[in-house]
Amino acid sequence: MTIEGIKPAKVTASRKFLDALFARYHPRDFAVRFWDGSVWASETETPKFTLVLKHPGALRRMFRDTRSDLSIAEAYIYDDFDIEGDIYAIYPVGEWLLHQNLTPADRLRLGWDLLHIPGERKINPATRQAARVRGRRHSAERDRQAVTYHYDVSNDFYALFLDKNMMYSCAYFENGDEDLDTAQERKLDYLCRKLRLKPGERLLDIGCGWGGLVIHAAKHYGVEALGITLSQPQADLANERIRQAGLEKRCRVEVRDYRHVDGKFDKLVSVGMFEHVGEKLLPIYFQKAWDLLEEGGVFLNHGIARDANIPWNRGATFNNRYVFPDGELEPIYLTLREAERVGFDVRDVENLREHYALTLRHWVHNLEMHHKKALEYVDETTYRVWRLFMSGSAYGFEDGRLKLFQTLLLKAPHRPGGLPWTRADWY
Repeated sequence: MTIEGIKPAKVTASRKFLDALFARYHPRDFAVRFWDGSVWASETETPKFTLVLKHPGALRRMFRDTRSDLSIAEAYIYDDFDIEGDIYAIYPVGEWLLHQNLTPADRLRLGWDLLHIPGERKINPATRQAARVRGRRHSAERDRQAVTYHYDVSNDFYALFLDKNMMYSCAYFENGDEDLDTAQERKLDYLCRKLRLKPGERLLDIGCGWGGLVIHAAKHYGVEALGITLSQPQADLANERIRQAGLEKRCRVEVRDYRHVDGKFDKLVSVGMFEHVGEKLLPIYFQKAWDLLEEGGVFLNHGIARDANIPWNRGATFNNRYVFPDGELEPIYLTLREAERVGFDVRDVENLREHYALTLRHWVHNLEMHHKKALEYVDETTYRVWRLFMSGSAYGFEDGRLKLFQTLLLKAPHRPGGLPWTRADWY
């Protein structure tokens, strides 16, 4: 048989598998383009997106493991297939696939069809690989490895899709129409108002990123701010920005684990770091915050949580292998329970999940607009990891599986209250 004769047979095998896999999915609102240019057409007039299969073994790589999102995600980031059109439209299809109640006969038939698709190709070892963190889970050293795997990619890469202050956390929108810079500035001020910062107070920012909040708090609220991060590139850029703002005497950023901080502070804040703590270390986390706070001080904890009705997948997933190694999302009731056990008085809990969904859509748009520029700082695999995880996260916040809570905790064990009667000053 000639090469020309083999090629259609491989396309036919892939079509047969797709016909069986999506036999119950109607109307199918996406198309598939094969490596030879032929198309498995959408059942709708205009497809929401097109899957572009790059080689005959693409489907086998995509569906070699249907127990999680990992095999499809790896096939995407390693360029076995591409997504043309609206990347967000792929997630309902993925949800449908993961929740199919296939009979043993269905699985056997699909597996048989998959075996007739060519074997897998090798991954280029020069591209971004899955994280390999070592040591005791959530030990200081292993946490450092996990955090640097995600954040020590390239400051210039992050600058392509973040706002001017490089805030890598949920923005705060007034109506959803404003630009990202405006919404992130509003978020910084909202945090400071919730903390009710006053000139001369000492503020600790746990997981400060590139220093946007400590700079804002020192400049506009007159506090003395210390930010800590586990990423040296973040700290270097943050301190350079502090010098440029002329705030060296009022704030600084250090590379330090929160467990290794000493001293006392009037106010504490943690924005987007909480996801790295882990359920077993929640008591240590809140006890350390309690010990660092002066009596009467407040701690604003800003972090992602999962819907309590959805169990956390502690197996191999795309996020814990390629995005946030050892990251854990806990339901809000666990967070509040552990905070109260330490002694904190829970004064306010606000869910900003719609704000985070929109923030992520801004980031994805900016990243896609700077695709070529991004490849000056990272490889294509890294670009695809961020495009996939940020768009998938946006989908999770929009459908409610993911939440974003700002929780205000008061340390006032020997006196009632200590805070204003209303939240009027926040707004």
